[in-house]
This record gives sequence, C-alpha cells and structure tokens, in this order.
Amino acid sequence: MNRTSQQKLTAMITGPIFFDEPLDRYTSLRVGGRADALVFPQSVEELGKLVLFFKETDCPFLVVGNWTNLLVRDGGYRGAVIAMRDLCRITWGKEDQDHVMVDAQAGVLLAHLVRLTADKALTGMAFCAGIPGSVGGAVMMNAGAYGSEIKDVLYKATLMDHQAVVTDRLCKDLCFEYRRFVVPTGTIVVGAAFYLERGDPRNIRQRIDDIMDRRRQKHPLDYPSAGSIFKNPAGKPAGLLIEAAGLKGMQIGGAKISERHGNFIINTGGAEADDILALIERVQEEVLKQTGIILETEVRIIGES
Repeated sequence: MNRTSQQKLTAMITGPIFFDEPLDRYTSLRVGGRADALVFPQSVEELGKLVLFFKETDCPFLVVGNWTNLLVRDGGYRGAVIAMRDLCRITWGKEDQDHVMVDAQAGVLLAHLVRLTADKALTGMAFCAGIPGSVGGAVMMNAGAYGSEIKDVLYKATLMDHQAVVTDRLCKDLCFEYRRFVVPTGTIVVGAAFYLERGDPRNIRQRIDDIMDRRRQKHPLDYPSAGSIFKNPAGKPAGLLIEAAGLKGMQIGGAKISERHGNFIINTGGAEADDILALIERVQEEVLKQTGIILETEVRIIGES
C-alpha cells in the first residue's frame, strides 16, 4: 500500500488505522506476521467506504471479529485487515409476552450477548457460553456447541455485499451447513437478530454455569489457542480421533497438541505459525494413515508463508 493510499485511508476513517502492523498482538493464538494495514471502522457506513475503496484500489482485504478461529501465517497478510471490534451496538426490537428480539452488530462479543440475554431471562444463547468469538464470526462459521448452532436461534442476518450494499435476510432464506454459512464470496456479516423466548432466569443461569464448568474441565484455557482446530467428521469427534492416534502432547517448537483436549493446539510460549501448521499437517497425516479419515481444518488459515 503506497503513501497516497495510506493518506486516503486515514482521511476516510475516524477509527484507528495501523500500517505494517504485527498481527500476533491480536490473534488468540498469539502468532502471525504483519498486515499492510489494520483498520477499525466505527460504523457500517465507514465499513462500506472501506469495501469500495479497497475494491477500487485493487487492495486485498479480509474481515475479522475477535481474532479467534484464525491462524495468520508468519509472512503476514499483504493487504488490509478490517477489524469489526467497534461495531458493537445492541438494540432491542419487537417483543411480546413470550419473546424478545435482540439485534447485535457483528463486533459484539458472544460472551457479552450471553450475559445480557441471561440478565433479561431470555433462552437460546446459553450454548454460546465460553465461545470466544463475535456475533459476525459466529454467523459466518455457524458456530455451535452442545447440540445447538447459531442458525437455530438466528432470526435474520444483516449482510453487506462486495458493492457495499446492505440487506436484511431472514434466516429461513439463508443456507447454513456444519460450521459454514453459505454466501457469495465477499459477503460481510454486519449484524444479526435473534428472536429469543422468555424463560426461567435460574434455569438459564444454571445452563450457562454447567456449560462453563464443562469447558473449564475439558479445554486448555490457560494457554493461547484458536479453539477447535479441526471440524468433527460425521459421528466422530476429531479430538477423540487425535487421542486414539496417540497424538496428545505432541509438540513442534512452541506449538503443542493439548493433553487435555486433542482438538486444541496451544501456544506454550514462543510458538510460530509454522510450528502450528506443521503440527496440523502431522495430525492430518497420522489420522489419515490410521483411520482413512481426512480431518478438515475448522480454523481459518490466511496470509503469506
């Protein structure tokens, strides 16, 4: 990105902009090289300006939420990263005796939405407890846990296309698959609305507490990670396949397969993205060799080698 483009970008956005920015400061795995630009739009309008600007200048860009479920290679990203952190408004919509609508922008953290809906005794979001992502990321990957997925509670999604046109789409008109929201390339989730049922506050709190207890017992929360590295093959949890292959505890550089959960790769300190990528490849090779099953990555891998 040349100086003229940098100057135009700075004049366009009211939020922070960083050039040649190390991304390991932001990713949950604490690895990743530098991005040419890191931009924090403060509104949907600014986001639209960025999309059109990057398209006009032929500058590659990608959108990130809470920097989880993301692995940035050591060579960094040649282009701009748009961080949705500051698009974090929550509004309350129609309600009746049994239901309440909550509309959250893409940058809202799931943890915050879970707490807020629990405070209002609304059911449906408890399964998201402990998922360290944002609303936008959760919709894009159809995040799920403990038998539920985002599509199960989604009423509508607010989407921006590659021309910066924003539309609302009802969930019934959208296509979701396992850990995937099927949309045209370049589509950005700007926000999502959830139509939630009123419930018993004690039951809701108990459900959240139970889920958090299970996560603390099973997941290596004391180390940087990106959550589940691999998608679960049909009927076969990836973590159990990795454990059965004898791979728990395997380490390359500072990257290690968690001894607590086989589907977590943790940064024990000083890991590089190459260490994690090598470990991912080793797991895929060994599980394929022993079971004939191809493990697909759930984590998003981007950037230059």
